[in-house]
Amino acid sequence: MNQAERHEALLQWDRDHLWHPFTQMQAWPDDDPLVIERAEGCELIDDLGRRYLDGISSLWVTVHGHRHPALDAAVRAQLDKVAHSTLLGLSSVPAVELARRLVEIVPEGLTRVFYSDSGSTSVEIALKMAYQFWRQSGRPEKCRFAALAEAYHGDTVGSVSVGGIDLFHATFRGLLFDVERIPTPYGYRWTGPESPLEGCLAAARRLFEARGHELAALVVEPCVQGAAGMIVHPAGFLAGLQQLCREFDVLLICDEVATGFGRTGRLFAVEHESVRPDLMCVAKGLTGGYLPLAATLATERVYAGFLGSVADQRTFFHGHTYTGNPLACAAALANLELFASEQTVARSQPLIAHLTRRLEAVAALPHVGEVRQKGLMVGIELVESRDSKAEYPYGDRMGHQVCRAMRRRGVILRPLGNVVVLMPPLALSIAQCDQLVDALVDAITEVTER
Repeated sequence: MNQAERHEALLQWDRDHLWHPFTQMQAWPDDDPLVIERAEGCELIDDLGRRYLDGISSLWVTVHGHRHPALDAAVRAQLDKVAHSTLLGLSSVPAVELARRLVEIVPEGLTRVFYSDSGSTSVEIALKMAYQFWRQSGRPEKCRFAALAEAYHGDTVGSVSVGGIDLFHATFRGLLFDVERIPTPYGYRWTGPESPLEGCLAAARRLFEARGHELAALVVEPCVQGAAGMIVHPAGFLAGLQQLCREFDVLLICDEVATGFGRTGRLFAVEHESVRPDLMCVAKGLTGGYLPLAATLATERVYAGFLGSVADQRTFFHGHTYTGNPLACAAALANLELFASEQTVARSQPLIAHLTRRLEAVAALPHVGEVRQKGLMVGIELVESRDSKAEYPYGDRMGHQVCRAMRRRGVILRPLGNVVVLMPPLALSIAQCDQLVDALVDAITEVTER
């Protein structure tokens, strides 16, 4: 079988057997699917040898690029020891060392680490921890949750419950628990003299005054709501929510799955406003994009709420087979060592500044309604008319069309509806940044003029 025949066979097997996530499979064969075979640095290489700039970090996870020697070496070295052992009744060297290292770098007060295998499960765990904490603290009435409008926290049932994007979540409403919603400054409509920020915080205060005695926790994506279309919150919103949580004794859960590990220009987004959550969820960039691993970090107060004799049955009865997988933990340790030794966050600042300047050309395009950016998290909103900000019909797949045009220019992106998302690796070079933006300007122009 030659290369072309192998390629056609792979595509056929894909069509016959694979069910892709967030994909209308009836349209899939017409989308000219790529089959990725290998990668180098910030590039993906398909089975025909064609190279593409990885403009979304392989769905927001790759940090230092693909096949980084230090990360490769860490995984290989761990393979020579043990690939997997359970944390149920045992411990492992990489899991212990990683927990200690995480506690050193996260916001002060987070002292306990509970591992899982995805961002969604890390949020699910935080919700269950908060719920059980209050029951075991003599406050069983604190059993409800609050979250932001247009929130996204993953795809397990609890995480979908606190999510708020109808396109993804409406089908499952019958399975979900009710959640209190707080408007975000981006979409807030007000009639009074207050700013959107003031109006949203006022709405949050009204909720806390009315229902704070029932709220177990507030769940937020700090600073940027990713899946909502890279919605960037104004300065002071996160800190204002934290203040309300402290005033009304509501736990604050910060979902740093997408925003963590340098994506917003800080190691964690909460650092922008010196916020110290009670529970914090991390995943995606935790292993540098190498292996599935997530962690839910908790304060000593929350952890202490689960302590007691075995007979008390205060145990947190939750776990996963691959919790704290040694291979993944070894990759995460090497990833964090690279952040320290290469000063990854500091070194990304010139790249962020350059990208900000280059995006001015994108913002000037007639069918771009808005460019939203926080660090290396970028959303470009496509509109039929900039003046009216009229949206393209969802079925037109304008974001998808732009991403297809980008692929023809050697760049891989994935849209969120009519929002084209850029989230390149922190290892992106200035030249690659220029390649990314130049291709984007050309692609948007081609598709919208057509």
